[in-house]
Amino acid sequence: MKNNKLIWLSFIFVLGFVVQAQAQKTKKRKKVATLSIKTSAQCGMCKDRIEKAMAYERGVKKAVLDVESKMLTVTYKTRKTNPDKLRKAVSNVGYDADKVIAEQKAYNKLPACCQKGGHDN
Repeated sequence: MKNNKLIWLSFIFVLGFVVQAQAQKTKKRKKVATLSIKTSAQCGMCKDRIEKAMAYERGVKKAVLDVESKMLTVTYKTRKTNPDKLRKAVSNVGYDADKVIAEQKAYNKLPACCQKGGHDN
């Protein structure tokens, strides 16, 4: 009788440990977020340049720029990066990212059509 109780307690302990380990694994997998960033992009070349740069950013799973709205939607792993780093990455390509102003050196290297006002008639 005492052995049966010991076996059941051991079984319950091991089962609890396995369930807890699985729960932690599931939480780690779900640490993906989506961020929308207002950019100063103006054309298809801007879109290509920004999306390509974001593809090289650590933790970025997907980045899509809607040129018409100038909104960049980034899906990323929260354990690898954060919104501030992503905005800075866009800035480093030469574009404004929300309230983060474009890095001047990179902005100066953009084609004239990709600079602010480049598509104004």
